[in-house]
Amino acid sequence: MAELVILHTNDLHSHMTHWPRIARWLREQREAALARGAAVLVLDDGDAMDRVHPLTEATDGQFNIEQQNAVGYDAVTIGNNEGVGNSHDVLTHLYDHAKFPVALANLFEADGRRPRWARPVVRKTLPDGTRVAILGFTAPFFLTYAPNGWQVKPVEAVLPDLLQAIGGSYDVLIVLSHLGITADRYLAAHFPEIDVIIGGHTHHLLAQGELDGRTLVTAAGKHGQYVGEIHLQLDATHQITERRAQTHAFETLPSAPGDAAQIAAWQAQGIALLQARPVARLPREFRIDYNGASALRQLGLSAVAAGGGTQAALLNAGLFLHDLPAGIVTQADLHALLPHAMHLMRITLRGTDLWRLVMEIEKNRHFLRHFHLVGMSFRGDIFGDMGLLGLQVTPKRQVLYAGQPLVPEQQYTITGLDHYLFIPFFPTIEIVGENQLLFPKLLRTVFAEYLAAHYPIS
Repeated sequence: MAELVILHTNDLHSHMTHWPRIARWLREQREAALARGAAVLVLDDGDAMDRVHPLTEATDGQFNIEQQNAVGYDAVTIGNNEGVGNSHDVLTHLYDHAKFPVALANLFEADGRRPRWARPVVRKTLPDGTRVAILGFTAPFFLTYAPNGWQVKPVEAVLPDLLQAIGGSYDVLIVLSHLGITADRYLAAHFPEIDVIIGGHTHHLLAQGELDGRTLVTAAGKHGQYVGEIHLQLDATHQITERRAQTHAFETLPSAPGDAAQIAAWQAQGIALLQARPVARLPREFRIDYNGASALRQLGLSAVAAGGGTQAALLNAGLFLHDLPAGIVTQADLHALLPHAMHLMRITLRGTDLWRLVMEIEKNRHFLRHFHLVGMSFRGDIFGDMGLLGLQVTPKRQVLYAGQPLVPEQQYTITGLDHYLFIPFFPTIEIVGENQLLFPKLLRTVFAEYLAAHYPIS
């Protein structure tokens, strides 16, 4: 009998406060398994990087790749943070120095070619001769991958042909699925050829996995709160005779005296690199108010309108995590101010539909001022008051665009954020809006360019 141990992570999102313990655990578990004669694979299911960490931001994710190299991952796939949180160029070069392959079968260049850095199948041969095939899939965010220069396909459009192509060439089939729990269960039910699914994206935890027929479905939560461990027993013909999964809470992983210092050093290093990149010099402080109009939100609205090339714009106050003081502004200041991975979006609506959108904003205004928002690329606390530029509401609920009443059938374009397309409070945007996502610049990049243009350093 042979044993294969699979150690796995998912959705770390650059939570480096957990990384020293996780990295140590992965290395020690691998060494222990190898010492008893087992084969070992260390795998990651995507969203390992997140630009919310200053060192990830400062190095365009190269810091995260260095950390994965140091652990010795055997294969990874990408999540949406790698895929749409980076520009096309940054993702193209993200894995230039990786010492591991990227398993990714459903992402293509705009012309249909496979990216040079991605493999549809990653193959491993264990010491006993067992052939392992690893497939990877990222969440098919069609709306955001396409304007970033990628073509993404749903798993069902890729997997059947891929399975037919590799049939008979493997003994164990592992899928790295950054697709979410619903998709994982679908794959388990409809593709019994899959032996193990390592899941993520929806941040779910399967403490001991789920067994659907012969397919073991696993996942280890989010942010390094858990790590995963899978044990497969193989017979002399390389067939799986036993499979089991478990997860380990971060709190149970061994710590070391230098962990806190290392975590602080990474944070300080990232901030220092960003502080060395000045952006603008502000003549005065710009303050934020989460309950109404403020100088900082107005500055943000002007930046968004300029970035989108429109007269009108939308921006919620909660995006700004603090005030912006007078003096030199660096990339470190803006990263702390606007850590969100959001892009601008032009929204084109008929006059009647724009009126309805503004009414949705007004209806939800008081609720959203104090609404605690989690996820959807938001890295703050509360949504805050929604600001309008170039749009006014009269006491009789008439909406003015650039000071003029809306014409019902006329087309109007405003600039907001892709964020507003995905949250449920403004359905008009998704239902009838002609929405154009503007890549590759993030909100803070557009804000930085506006500051540099209007408040130059010299």
